[in-house]
Amino acid sequence: MKVIAATDVGRKRDMNQDYMFTSTEPVGNLPNLFVVADGMGGHNAGDYASRYGVTTLVETIKNDKNFNPVKIMQAGVEAANLAVYEKSVSDPLLSGMGSTMVVATVVGGYVFVANVGDSRMYIADNDGLSQITHDHSLIAEMVRLGELSPEEAKHHPDKNIITRAVGTGEDIRVDFFDVKLEENACFMMCSDGLYNMVGESAIYKVLSSNDIDDKAAKLVELANENGGLDNIAVVVVEPFTDEVN
Repeated sequence: MKVIAATDVGRKRDMNQDYMFTSTEPVGNLPNLFVVADGMGGHNAGDYASRYGVTTLVETIKNDKNFNPVKIMQAGVEAANLAVYEKSVSDPLLSGMGSTMVVATVVGGYVFVANVGDSRMYIADNDGLSQITHDHSLIAEMVRLGELSPEEAKHHPDKNIITRAVGTGEDIRVDFFDVKLEENACFMMCSDGLYNMVGESAIYKVLSSNDIDDKAAKLVELANENGGLDNIAVVVVEPFTDEVN
C-alpha cells in the first residue's frame, strides 16, 4: 500500500483549517485508516474543529473493541461530533464551529467509507474517475432534486453552504459506502479546496499517471495554479502498491 498526502493553505487564506490523518498500520481493529477534515468557524475555531474532531475519532477507534469496520467508523464519527459540539457550546470563542469528515479503511479488497459534509472520496480505475461520497451541501441537494444542473452548481454562489457537519449538533447522520477495489484502482480523499479548483479530467490524469511520484503534491500545485481560493487537503491511496511513503 502506498499513501501520499499533502495539504496547503492555498493562495487566499491566512490559516489552514484542513486536517488529515493517515496510517497504513492498524488503528485499533482497523487494518489502516485515512481521514480528511475541513473545519469551519471564525478565527481559530475551524482549525480547532477539524484537528480536535480527527484526534477524537482516532482515539475512539483505537479503543473500540468492535470488528465491524462500519460500526467502528460510526462510533468514531459520533464521538468526534459530540466532542466538537460540547466544546463549541462551552467556549464562546469556538461557538458555531464544525467540520466535514471523510473516513476510509481498506479491508480485504474493499474500501469502507464514512462521510459527513462536502469533503469527497473518489476512486480512479480503468473506467475513469468516480465520486463515491455524496456532498451534504445545499447545492448538491438542489442538483439531486433536479433544481440545478451539475454545470450550474459548479459556479453557484452558495456552493459552500453545507447541510451536515461534525460538531454542529448533539446528533449526527453519517453516510456509509463500501466499494470493491479493482486490481489497479486507487482512491483519493480531498477537501473542496481541491475539487472546486481542479476538474475531474485533470484529477484523473494525475491519479492514473505512472510518471508522477507525488500525486498529492501535484494536485495541490494544480489547485493553487488555478487560483487556490481555499485550503487544500489531498490523500491518495494506492492499495495494491507495495511501496509505503
